[in-house]
Order: sequence, then C-alpha cells, then structure tokens
Amino acid sequence: MFKKALFFFALAVSFSLPALAQTGPDEAYINGIDSDFPPFAYIGPDGRPTGFDVEAIDWIARQAGIKVIHQPMEWSGIVTSLQNGKIDMIASGLSWTEERAALINFSLPYWNTKQVIVAHSDSALTAEEALYTGLRLGVQSGASEAKAMEEANGENGRRYELVEYANTIWAAQDVVNGRIDAAVMNDAPAADAVKNLSLKIIGSAGIPDEVFAVGLMKGDDDTLKLINDGLTKLMADPYWQELIDKYKPGEVN
Repeated sequence: MFKKALFFFALAVSFSLPALAQTGPDEAYINGIDSDFPPFAYIGPDGRPTGFDVEAIDWIARQAGIKVIHQPMEWSGIVTSLQNGKIDMIASGLSWTEERAALINFSLPYWNTKQVIVAHSDSALTAEEALYTGLRLGVQSGASEAKAMEEANGENGRRYELVEYANTIWAAQDVVNGRIDAAVMNDAPAADAVKNLSLKIIGSAGIPDEVFAVGLMKGDDDTLKLINDGLTKLMADPYWQELIDKYKPGEVN
C-alpha cells in the first residue's frame, strides 16, 4: 500500500520495489515522522528530515529501489493517520506497546530504549523527589512514556503532575526555563537534549524499558515484509554501525 506524492517534492528520496515496477514516477511510500525527536527523526538545518531512523529507511529504500517521503506530523495523532491510510509507515522512534499492537503492525525491533528523567543542570533534584513529591513533570503528548507515567501515578506513593507537550524538545526547554521541574523521555532524545541544553539526566523514570520498531498498517503484509527484510540486511551491514557512530543514540558524551 502506498500513497501518491509528487516525485519532485523536496522531501522525496529514491526508493524501488518489484511490486511497484508498473507504477508511475509520482508514487511513493510516506513515512510519518516526529519533526522534533533527535537523534532518531528531526528537521535538519537545511529544512529537510534527517536522523537515525530517516537514514535507516533511506538505506532500505536504496537497496529495495522504491521511493519514500518523510512527512513530519503531529505525534499525538500519528498512529491514527497510519490506521486511516494517510501514511504507510512510522519509522520515527515508535515504541512497541500492546495498545498500539492491537491497532497497527510492527516490524522487527531495532532499538532498545529506557525512560529517564531530565532536570536543569544546576538542580539538586533527585529522581525519587521527581516521582514522589508532587512536582510538575513534562511528557510528550501521545508518547508511550506519557501513558505509562499516567498509569503509574498514585502507585506505591508515586505523586506528580504531568504536563503534556507536542514534542520532547519543548518539554526540555521548559525545564531549562523553570516552567516545569523535570521531564520524562526516552534515553536517546534525553541524551541529545543534555548535549544541547542546560540539562542533566537524574535517573530512571521507574517505568518499563521499551523497544523501537517501525509501525505499519494492519493487513499491509507486503510493506511489513519489505521493512523486515530491509532491517535484517541493514543491521548486518557495516552501515548500521556507521549510523550508530554518527548519531550516538543514548550517549551523553
């Protein structure tokens, strides 16, 4: 299943598949991405999508010979967009969850992730204080960690107020500006935020670890096979380590 998109569209990349051999030059798969989720997906200085996941899909694209467009979207509605056929895949740091798996298909997992708490670099706040003393914690709206934090609130003495943001960057900036006490996010974007803002990781958010996988529409077995085959080849290729070395997901230094 694929959407039609102008081949000269600025975000298109070259990508081919035998099943698409009879299609016209204006047809492409659409990958929905979060535009502010470094290092996995974000808009670069040149205004084009980039990041670990974007380059991984581009590599799979080149090997398979299909076309793809990386389309920035509001994260809170991205799974619904996939269900409704507005996009063909989500390769953008999407966590596998049981709730999502009931709605969409998932590829093979390709990255392990933990949920951490970030605070201002000058703060004396501890992870325990952040989770148990009623402080204001930022989370990304629609993210798996937001749901997990909401469900855990009140359990075993946990007590905090969740403040939702469209993306992790805005949450991180509000920590720096003192509008919230801390923020909860995946360890990779947290490490990226620490590199670029006056922040530090103060500990675990105390919710389960997760894996990232590519989201696909239920019933779209052809695209699922394409992505799974591509991921298998990519992770066995030296280019996979090149991507890790380039983007250093989860590394603070």
